[in-house]
Amino acid sequence: MSPFRSVFAVVLPLALVTAACSAEEPPKPPPHTAVESVAPPAPTPPPDPMAGFYAQKLAWGECAPFATSEDSRAAFRVPDLECARLSVPLDYAKPEAEKISIGVLRHKAVGERIGSLVLNPGGPGGSGMVAAAGIAVQAAKGEAGKRFDIVGFDPRGVGASEPRIRCLTDAERDADRADDSETDGSPEGVTKQENEARDFGAKCAERTEHGTAMLANLGTRDVAKDLDLLRAALGDQKLTYLGYSYGTQIGYTYAEAFPDKVRAMVLDGAVDPGQDALESNLAQVTGFGKAFGEFAKWCAEQPDCALGRDPAGATKAFQDLTRPLIEKPVPAGDRKLSYEDVGTAAVQAMYSQQLWKQLNAGLAELKQQRGDKLIALADQYNERGADGRYGAIQDAFTAINCVDNPKITDKNRIAEFLKKSNEAAPFLDDGKPDGAALDTCAFWPVEHTSEPRTPKVDGVPPVLVISTTNDPATPYEAGVNLAKAMNGSLLTFEGTQHTVFLQGVPCVDDAGTDYLISGTLPPANTRCTT
Repeated sequence: MSPFRSVFAVVLPLALVTAACSAEEPPKPPPHTAVESVAPPAPTPPPDPMAGFYAQKLAWGECAPFATSEDSRAAFRVPDLECARLSVPLDYAKPEAEKISIGVLRHKAVGERIGSLVLNPGGPGGSGMVAAAGIAVQAAKGEAGKRFDIVGFDPRGVGASEPRIRCLTDAERDADRADDSETDGSPEGVTKQENEARDFGAKCAERTEHGTAMLANLGTRDVAKDLDLLRAALGDQKLTYLGYSYGTQIGYTYAEAFPDKVRAMVLDGAVDPGQDALESNLAQVTGFGKAFGEFAKWCAEQPDCALGRDPAGATKAFQDLTRPLIEKPVPAGDRKLSYEDVGTAAVQAMYSQQLWKQLNAGLAELKQQRGDKLIALADQYNERGADGRYGAIQDAFTAINCVDNPKITDKNRIAEFLKKSNEAAPFLDDGKPDGAALDTCAFWPVEHTSEPRTPKVDGVPPVLVISTTNDPATPYEAGVNLAKAMNGSLLTFEGTQHTVFLQGVPCVDDAGTDYLISGTLPPANTRCTT
């Protein structure tokens, strides 16, 4: 039986039913008597529960009260910054219920203003407010800062937005960082990893305000809706957007949800929309492996290369230097440098060639059984301040990824991923047997809200995708795929770093700025170098 049934029935008025069953002529109204038919009043439509959110105005003020870390306190000292809070629904399915707030930062245009350039630096979990403060300095030197207000926002649960995702305490984070026992691939080691993964999700739900309701509404789907409220609050009819790394995912998710509200988009360092979590992670590991190869070539040309003068031997030299830390960490200030710390430091250095000298110096220092320079690199990645306090990026990174992606519980797939990862980036191979442990997302206390798929962006103006040939975190092919998926234009930067726009490369900056101002895309197959 069908679960559906009609709620409509044809019911004839009683007078007409009586007339149809009678042979007599129905009585006529008296002479000169008007028969009036008065239509019932039209029902009053219910009020739009989102109207108030779209009508809100931002109350701009000082940025100092929005600082939540050493990085943000330093960034917000840039002159002429303004900050505000945007009110958004916790759950867009229940906009009349709980509300949360989004932190927003603005540096106003210094010339003939077009509108706002809203940006996100990625992560997920990166602070758009901190990024905008930094980019404003560079952008103010060129046309982008003259024509656009530079606007950054901290996505829900991140940075100055309230409430913030909270999972581990600073002490717990330090203990986890220093513990290398997960390198044991034994059944006992796998069980320990899975228990820790399960415990992490439980702590996120317990320590975050609104608990599982917040975790369930933390994903990119909801961030895109917040972004449209921000667009309206800024007074822009259409959105001009710059997304780096995971910020590209926010961009194409917004474009799919609000295609008629897009003015222009620059998406730099693309997240491939068609990949699931394991596929994306493997592509990223492969990118770091290639970047390490470039580092090894650079290092071999330095007279003081800690890994020797032969690039082909750099991986083994790195392994020989770092693997002993699993059993015997070395001093690093008043802490110990763990094997995990060195891997984190190396990954951090792969993001930019500017950090290669620091990595080489740190590896040379490790030969002397000291870890001060390497732990400083790891602290940059983890957003750990000199005061021992951690930023929220690691908690937010996990929480957002877990709600954005389907759970992966196939241990055969996980084992294959680990095998391929060691082959793609052997410098990160700890030499121990791999245990196919389920990760935190497999035990996440709420269900995911998104699926990997190509976005449907019919009606969206052409976008500009920028991809770097040796980007370690978001490989070049992901940009190629995203440009095709969005019917956009691809600009290639030949280099080894993660993202490039508005970072001082004239060829890239000029092409991207021209597009943002005029809508004119660079010629097809444009390639830029330093």
